[in-house]
Amino acid sequence: MTTPAHVLGSDTSFAAESSVAGLFAAFVDGEAADVPFPGRSTARRFAVLTSLGRRDLSLARLAEGHLDAAAVLHEIAGLRPRAGERWGVWAARPPQPVVHAARAGDDWKLNGVKPYCSGARACTHALVSAESDDGYRLFSVALDSPGVVPVLGTWPAVGMADSDSLDVSFTDVPARAVGEPGAYLDRPGFLHGGVGVAACWLGGAHAVAAPLYERAAAGHLNDHAAAHLGAADVLLDAADTVMRRAAEDIDADPGDSQRRARVRGLRTRALVEKTCTEVLGHVGRATGAGPLCHDEQHARAVADLTVYIRQHHAEANLAELGHTIAEAGQEAAR
Repeated sequence: MTTPAHVLGSDTSFAAESSVAGLFAAFVDGEAADVPFPGRSTARRFAVLTSLGRRDLSLARLAEGHLDAAAVLHEIAGLRPRAGERWGVWAARPPQPVVHAARAGDDWKLNGVKPYCSGARACTHALVSAESDDGYRLFSVALDSPGVVPVLGTWPAVGMADSDSLDVSFTDVPARAVGEPGAYLDRPGFLHGGVGVAACWLGGAHAVAAPLYERAAAGHLNDHAAAHLGAADVLLDAADTVMRRAAEDIDADPGDSQRRARVRGLRTRALVEKTCTEVLGHVGRATGAGPLCHDEQHARAVADLTVYIRQHHAEANLAELGHTIAEAGQEAAR
């Protein structure tokens, strides 16, 4: 299906006008290069992502995409982003729409529409997954190519609005293959990166809980609110602990020689998603409508977290975990 021309656009003003885009650029220019790759002080990497999630989940999403792209480039091709480059990883793979890659001499050309492209107007480069004649591949793309066009209006949602996660249309866009078919998915770093996304979610849960902690500090808790604070605190502390343990385990076996990365990633993501979901409930029940109606930062954090954790596929991911444990055996899974 051809995308209607009236919804295609090249609105580059987003990067100049969005405060989150500016914060993202500042993070990439000033901090990103010092964030360790997974397997090297991973706890520090996850702490950076959680801190960004506390600050703003859209910022965390953009920063996580750049950091993930840097890790992918390093692991597969031995490359790093250059100064001034802001990268995203655009690898959503729904049944439709589809991006296809075709050989063009030594390089490739991409055609199609890719959904959920975070940083569509804030990134300078992206790693884009596409279907090709020899399999599912990853490609590097310079986003100033004429055939790269964000599809305006494809993210009408309030939640994660500042992540700029538009569909992007590709028309004969030059691209370079990054690794062989399957290289993006068939590596331990893909599983480690999934835990990094959960670190962002966890930061968002801490941000959502902040008004409840602030009420406690001000001495404004009744028994009802205190019970919800206690429940939220247990969840957040447990998730923080599991995140640190996951980082330690990744550092101990970055190449996944023990074949535990999949179970670890599925468990950690599921626990953090559960924590986020229940913290949203506890804080809402404890504080009522007040913060949602009168505290813009809190209302945005709630909306953003509600959307962002849907990257976890709920019971589908739990079923995957169960099947993975069954195949590995209980002891091997641990």
